[in-house]
Amino acid sequence: MIRISHLVHERLMFLVKFLYSPAYRFLAKNMIESIPWSEVHAVAELGAGTGAITQYIPYAAEFQPKVLLFEKDQSMQQSLKRRFPNYLCYSDSRELQLAMKNAQIEQLDCIISGLPFFNFPQAMRNQIVEQIHLSLRDGGMFVAFQYSKQMKQQLGEWFDIEEIKFVPMNVPPAFVYVCRKKA
Repeated sequence: MIRISHLVHERLMFLVKFLYSPAYRFLAKNMIESIPWSEVHAVAELGAGTGAITQYIPYAAEFQPKVLLFEKDQSMQQSLKRRFPNYLCYSDSRELQLAMKNAQIEQLDCIISGLPFFNFPQAMRNQIVEQIHLSLRDGGMFVAFQYSKQMKQQLGEWFDIEEIKFVPMNVPPAFVYVCRKKA
């Protein structure tokens, strides 16, 4: 009886978090379509949440890349581990370099982010953006969604911003930053 109750509670929590997740279908599709998957051998997703974007990786990639997922929420992380057993999961995006070393990945071809940078103190934003920059190969892609253009200046200092797409069909509407690491 306790096991069933725990399972029901876990599924309800997942459903609630999914319904309130900002990464809905249009946004996820928009982000995934921005990535040149034929060039991707290793990818990280920061703030993977419910896996709304993660679920598209196996279908978009031409071959199976190495995938690192980062999610701070423990229940969501456990769910990601169950849904994507071939992907490695970590808690802290500020430890991206350490996770890569553990996974024997020298450089990433792409980093996808659903992190709410607006909610982070500037020092934390700086740490994460630096980790992203250090982890990407020259010319590697950084694709992130945000609810404002607040990060435009900071990202422009580290990356070439190729495009900022507006996704009005998301709730709330979002911006997708398509960036490339400067060579």
